[in-house]
Amino acid sequence: MKEVEHLLLEAKADLRGTTHSTINAHLRSAGMIKTMTGLWRGLISALAVFGTVIAIILFTPVTVPWAGWLASPWLDSQGEVLVVLTGSQLRSGMLGESSYWRAAYTALIYREGGVRKIFISGGSDPILPPIAEEMRRYLVASGVPPEIIVVETASLNTRDSAQNLSRLLAGEAGVKVLVTSDYHVYRSRRFFEKAGIKLAVRPVADAGKRGSTLNGRWSAFCDLALETAKIIYYRLQNTL
Repeated sequence: MKEVEHLLLEAKADLRGTTHSTINAHLRSAGMIKTMTGLWRGLISALAVFGTVIAIILFTPVTVPWAGWLASPWLDSQGEVLVVLTGSQLRSGMLGESSYWRAAYTALIYREGGVRKIFISGGSDPILPPIAEEMRRYLVASGVPPEIIVVETASLNTRDSAQNLSRLLAGEAGVKVLVTSDYHVYRSRRFFEKAGIKLAVRPVADAGKRGSTLNGRWSAFCDLALETAKIIYYRLQNTL
């Protein structure tokens, strides 16, 4: 009889332990489901936000005022000296899109008359020809006299250009006009001011123009976002 009671007690204990284990397993499972549900909802929300941002970029001209802000005040300044900054370069060494438009606008400004000297600043990868030289070739082919063009190829970024050109520009008389892409004006002008050179500006309609068409909005957004990130970085470094 005692053996039977002992067996019953053991059976109840096993049942109780099994019940607790089952309950704990269910609780763990419910917790995992709740966690997964939260993660899934978070992912859906993130994708919704991302999709909304992409839709705004692609289907609204938001990049146009953004480019205008970086170029403001938008002035078609006139001057005797043009300061032209290089931009992108293809793997073949030829002018990239931003460099092409900066060179093209420079040629148009020269044809307006009154320009007596043009400074072009910007080097490139050691295995490629300096992008400033490629822009000089374009200007000469467009009718600009080669003797009025000064090329500076040691600079590898905008800050370098401001510092290296400041020595050349210090002795130049007349109004000096910065020619660069609309999104590049804000940072460029301030680097030159830091180097002690005051420039008028002649923005090139680049990102602003691309942002007015559906096909060009994404590339315009990428350039604007990258440039804005650079501005924030240099602001935090207190070098802009």
